[in-house]
Amino acid sequence: MTPDTPQHVVFDIGKVLIHYDPHIPFRDLIPDEAERSFFLTHVCSHEWNLEQDRGRSWPEAEAEAIARHPDRAEHIRAFRRNWHRMVPHAYDGSVALMLGLIEAGVDVTMLTNFASDTFREAQGIFPFLTGTRGVTVSGDIGRIKPDRAIYDAHVASFGLDPARTLFIDDSLPNVEGARAAGWQAVHFASPEALAADLARHGLLPA
Repeated sequence: MTPDTPQHVVFDIGKVLIHYDPHIPFRDLIPDEAERSFFLTHVCSHEWNLEQDRGRSWPEAEAEAIARHPDRAEHIRAFRRNWHRMVPHAYDGSVALMLGLIEAGVDVTMLTNFASDTFREAQGIFPFLTGTRGVTVSGDIGRIKPDRAIYDAHVASFGLDPARTLFIDDSLPNVEGARAAGWQAVHFASPEALAADLARHGLLPA
């Protein structure tokens, strides 16, 4: 490592480590393609799911969706019950890279948009999420990435030096937000590209 090598690596938990595809269980739960498309577009939609990022709990989210679509209550409840099936590719190359960094003694933390209860559920399913030094949950402080307060809170919580922190996220606005907060940051495109970025920053052999 050189004097410029990051001391800390912060992973986004989203698509970098947990790949989310609600179609996987709902192909079985809602075989009709048109109905499944309606459900995932208008009921348990991406936008509805993002509301959990704002600190809303799953029970609240379910109740809100059931109030809007009482005829689809069974499938709304199944959304959480089958959450683990929506992330079948969790142990992929990017997770292996993260675990390798931890085993090599690199200080790894997490920054996530998950609400607290969602994150606790994820920890129960994916033990690698408990192997990091800490997690900042953006919903807990009422902000969503790339709000500057998220990055400042993460730095304060875990004693990071922004200039020596490498942030990894699949969202370019979040990467730019981290850079604006003084962090080094790379945009995640694939495990292979991430390995090259980590090598470029001196965290992996070139």
